[in-house]
Amino acid sequence: MQYGHFDDTAREYVIDTPATPLPWINYLGNQDFFSLISNTGGGYSFYKDAKLQRITRYRYNGVPSDNGSRNYYLSLMDPDHPAAAPLATWSPTFLPARTPLDHYRCRQGTGYTIFESSCRGIDTVMTAFVPVDADAEINRLKIRNTTDSPVLLDVTGCVEWCLWNAVDDASNFQRNLSTGEVEVEEAEKATILYHKTEYKERRNHYAFFGVNRPTIGFDTSRDEFLGRFNGWDTPQVITEGRARDSVAHGWSPIAANRVRLELAPGQEESLVFVLGYVQLPKADKWEDPDDPSKVGIINKKPAHALFGRFVDDAEVDQAFRELKDYWAGLLGRFTLDSGDPRLDRMVNIWHQYQCMVTFNLSRSASYFESGTGRGMGFRDSNQDLLGFVHLIPGRARERIIDIASTQLEDGSAWHQYQPLTKKGNADIGGGFNDDPLWLVAGTYAYLAETGDRSILDQPVPFNNVEGTEVPLLEHLRRSVNFTMTHLGPHDLPLIGRADWNDCLDLNCFSDTPGESFQTIENNDTGVAESIFIGGMFVLYAGQYADILDRCGTACGMDESAVAQEVASVRQAIDRMTQAVEGAGWDGRWFLRAYDAYSRPVGSHSDTEGQIYIEPQGMCVMAGIGLEDGKARQALDSVKERLTTSWGTAILAPAYSTYRIELGEISSYPRGYKENGGIFCHINPWISIANAMTGDDEEAFAVYRRTCPAYLEDRSDIRKVEPYVYCQMVAGPESPTPGEGKNSWLTGTAAWSFVDVSQYLLGIRPTLDGLAIEPHLPAQFTDLTVTRAWRGVTYRISMKRTGRRSVSLGEREMEGGVVPAQTGSDQVDVNVTF
Repeated sequence: MQYGHFDDTAREYVIDTPATPLPWINYLGNQDFFSLISNTGGGYSFYKDAKLQRITRYRYNGVPSDNGSRNYYLSLMDPDHPAAAPLATWSPTFLPARTPLDHYRCRQGTGYTIFESSCRGIDTVMTAFVPVDADAEINRLKIRNTTDSPVLLDVTGCVEWCLWNAVDDASNFQRNLSTGEVEVEEAEKATILYHKTEYKERRNHYAFFGVNRPTIGFDTSRDEFLGRFNGWDTPQVITEGRARDSVAHGWSPIAANRVRLELAPGQEESLVFVLGYVQLPKADKWEDPDDPSKVGIINKKPAHALFGRFVDDAEVDQAFRELKDYWAGLLGRFTLDSGDPRLDRMVNIWHQYQCMVTFNLSRSASYFESGTGRGMGFRDSNQDLLGFVHLIPGRARERIIDIASTQLEDGSAWHQYQPLTKKGNADIGGGFNDDPLWLVAGTYAYLAETGDRSILDQPVPFNNVEGTEVPLLEHLRRSVNFTMTHLGPHDLPLIGRADWNDCLDLNCFSDTPGESFQTIENNDTGVAESIFIGGMFVLYAGQYADILDRCGTACGMDESAVAQEVASVRQAIDRMTQAVEGAGWDGRWFLRAYDAYSRPVGSHSDTEGQIYIEPQGMCVMAGIGLEDGKARQALDSVKERLTTSWGTAILAPAYSTYRIELGEISSYPRGYKENGGIFCHINPWISIANAMTGDDEEAFAVYRRTCPAYLEDRSDIRKVEPYVYCQMVAGPESPTPGEGKNSWLTGTAAWSFVDVSQYLLGIRPTLDGLAIEPHLPAQFTDLTVTRAWRGVTYRISMKRTGRRSVSLGEREMEGGVVPAQTGSDQVDVNVTF
């Protein structure tokens, strides 16, 4: 069953009903100001940090869900009795009023959402977006009277303020119910309502919500607006047909503006509501700090300037065009014409769009991540770089420096950091021993994309402590050395608190209800080992050696020092490869780990959890077992034991009881999350591994099983958005196989784009050039890829002939690698496969 359709020309997914299985959301904003918006107008906004600078309030676990966000009410009034109760009220986004609409359509686009609806002969089009260069969300509401009679219509727009710190806002009621402060500014052409809670003390920022029309009333007190016993579907002021001009003093401040329109038959009017954020230098906080009569009145000049940029349709239209042009430019950097519209729309639009969102937000704010706990992940953000770096390399460079600045001096890392403070998040802790190696992965991807070796010389501190700065190359060295110096009894890497799989907590041993598996004291025995990190080390220490080999002398090292360190690292890689192929091999697949008792995890000798997906993907991607057949055997075992029509499960059989020596992974019900769920994030590793072993049919089949565009007709089962990837799908041992969770903010986005762009389509940036080696199934015979790389656009024509070749003009490229070209804006590359 489908609930909408793709409009590829407009780069939109068109939703035809508000009753989707879950709220289907979109993200607005690309730099500092962000909003989440659902297909019924839900969501929230924040500035940079969803926890520390939350602008509007959102309630997770609300019933009904997704209420109380962007609240718009259209009230049809009696022209003869305009002060009476409305004849009817509805919302152009369906929620919160829940009045059945005669027509509804939601268009989720790149950085914007459009609602088209009609009720009682009133057509509305509401466009929501964050302009490219403004800290504001624009909600432009066009209203047209399609009846044969004039109508009197009251339009109320309302948001509820969050008291900035989202955690404190939801818990510290003894303080917060007394701190809420607002200001009201009614002018001839507009009304702006300001939220200034805590502004007079330590804060120097405020928010505002205004409309570009004179109002007939406003409210800033939620209690006055809703009344007793009412929800957002039936606020008292809406039911009564009048605003109360309430001013909040503590309790729960809101911003509600009410506008009255008289519409003749066929007449259309446009209202622009602006939700804005302003940050000021402390010296400029107040309107006039020297005038006693103006004590406590905020400096509104920046708000006036921001609001004034969008007061009419022409200005809104211009900002909207700039946003669409911005995305057209970004998405034009990698385009595909394959003949398969599902593959093309994912590669050309939705996949890259999701990579941008995950880069911006890591795992911090979605409808599954509340934005109150997690910040930017060290591991997560480095992985997100892999799918984003081709879009805006400059921002990727900044992110690498931010991430590396949180690294500790011994090469380990905080697991997360807060984007506002850029400090390691001690509440989440560290000790995840895979984290350091991901910094190598992110840096290598940046170097391969840009050739910008200067980043390796960039001074970067440890733990953001001033005076500890060393070149980024030294951070990479310590990342690699951390693994080399933290080995266990089998010469495999120690797992620490956990590795990529946060729920495989081999040193946790938690038996206390409510304990966090990831933050309790780590009982590291120095025994538990990770075969997965072993595969990671072979892959990413190899990339570090390549970086040294190509860039070491340019970074000030002499040739002998480079040669010595490269040789040392490659020897360590050889030893690790032997350890993985020896102690890490279970006969038909790679083991997952050794626990704190030095017993194998992910072995046929166990009754449950016999095979895990992660080491099969990572070890083969590292090239382990390619020559002696172990790689092919491991992938055959994955296909036989883990693969379903919904994707490849993370392990099998699922654990039926809690195992204290394994930790959180065994606490989940069978078939969900890490206990036998289909973790989409790591399915691309299996696809890449199959491509590397030459099984192109299975490589694409693995990709297709989790690709949302190919699953659109099963949206009633999958439930999450059919235009973006999700983290997890319920596995074959669950009661609800195929049910998706944790959409949008997932490493699935970046890794799936790496898979499809660099291995299936086969266009992979390296330090030496653009390596081209497609691995596509038989139905693809003639394709064209346009790929911007290092200032040149490469137009790559691919044809299936049975012979592999890569040619630049008449010259065939040795090894299928096209060196970086100069002196031309575009070059043509011909590829046969």
